[in-house]
Amino acid sequence: MALDKPYKDIPGTTIFDADQSRKGYHLNQFCMSLMKAENRVRFKADERAYLDEWPMTEEQKQAVLSRDLNRCIAAGGNIYFLAKIGATDGKSFQQMAGSMTGMSEEEYRDMMIAGGRSIEGNRFIGEKK
Repeated sequence: MALDKPYKDIPGTTIFDADQSRKGYHLNQFCMSLMKAENRVRFKADERAYLDEWPMTEEQKQAVLSRDLNRCIAAGGNIYFLAKIGATDGKSFQQMAGSMTGMSEEEYRDMMIAGGRSIEGNRFIGEKK
């Protein structure tokens, strides 16, 4: 029996819980493999062939190939594991976060320095306005 998950009521937010962990297990293990230099070299030489060594879904593989981190998260990826892909590509965490918000690295940095995103519009589905 599934547990009641009131946090599922937050639009635009994916919580990495046990279900997401199970869903993304192989995706996240692939990411962790990129901690070894020889695996990064193999991945960069032929990304698709390296991904095909992992029992990931086609959706997960396509999300990695397109570097769509939001799609990776929806497919069970954890941002701390996904950061290994960015590092393999020579990107900072700040660059990755900016890409996930549709902002440039500079826009994202400036927003965070100014105190982060505005709370305007942050609601949960059941909340009355």
